[in-house]
Amino acid sequence: MDVDTHGPIPSVPGVDDPRIIAPPVDVPGPGAVWRPPALYAGAPRRHPWELPVLAVGILLAIATYAIVVWLVILTGISQWYLFALALPLLVFGARGLNYARMRVSAVQLSPTQFPEGYRMLVESAARYGLEYVPDGYVMNGNGAINAFASGHGFRRYVVIYSDLFEVGGRARSPEALEFVIGHEVGHIAAGHVSYWRQLLSTVIMAIPFLGPLLSRAQEYTADNYGYYTRPDGGHAAIGVMSSGKYLLSALDFDQFADRATHDKGFFVTLANAMSSHPVLTWRAAALRDRTRAGAILLRPRSFVRGSGSGNVTPVPTPPLPAQVVPGTLPNQLEQTSLY
Repeated sequence: MDVDTHGPIPSVPGVDDPRIIAPPVDVPGPGAVWRPPALYAGAPRRHPWELPVLAVGILLAIATYAIVVWLVILTGISQWYLFALALPLLVFGARGLNYARMRVSAVQLSPTQFPEGYRMLVESAARYGLEYVPDGYVMNGNGAINAFASGHGFRRYVVIYSDLFEVGGRARSPEALEFVIGHEVGHIAAGHVSYWRQLLSTVIMAIPFLGPLLSRAQEYTADNYGYYTRPDGGHAAIGVMSSGKYLLSALDFDQFADRATHDKGFFVTLANAMSSHPVLTWRAAALRDRTRAGAILLRPRSFVRGSGSGNVTPVPTPPLPAQVVPGTLPNQLEQTSLY
């Protein structure tokens, strides 16, 4: 008996079912034409807001530090001023301690330990011109879906939470894992994890709205690396971040990305402005529309559909995701409106 290959939940997580039939290969039709890659579908680009916001943040950080030094000279020593002056040493110590914890507690990627992830790491490092392969570690995520990149001294490393390796059975998506690894290596290639960058970012992140703004721009930049590494992994990566490791294949990506335009209001904008990462619907819209940089302050304004090579075409406004035909709900229920 054939088994449904599109069901989102594996019967035994992490164990492949030999009865599952692989989906057919998507072969272009006879009328298909090649289109040059869209602006953000080619070689990775920085988000256009990243460097200007960084420059403003650096100026403010230097000014803040100069004020602290001046206050120390004028008013004497206090523990808060000492903390500010000791920040470079504290950041150096924190980076070293974090790296040491990975080395003594996490599983290191190697040709024989998680070889698939190690291959993805090596290929990403080679693709983006790194001189050395970053260390890669898998750590117990306790159910969390996350990954990060950092460094200490001249070493750089990537940490992947274990749940990203546990998308097993029919819901498994190596494409999502490769996108995530490309995203994290992108942080390294773009210089986001250098000591001086992280030192300045520690100060900038303390500035309301400006710090999260810089962080979101950096995340969009890293997403550009992830997309270039594995274009078809962006959909699955959004799926696993939004609905988890077993339900990622149940995500209707276009419907999810459409909500970036549907969902509006002051608090929606505020939620994004206060977040260190772009909110997921906006992030999905940016991964779908590679013709422009990701929305960083205001939501996307147009509905589009992909037309190949990262290009898109506008479409009429689709219905709201939860909209139903009037009269189809039981017991004379109506769709949620006002109370």
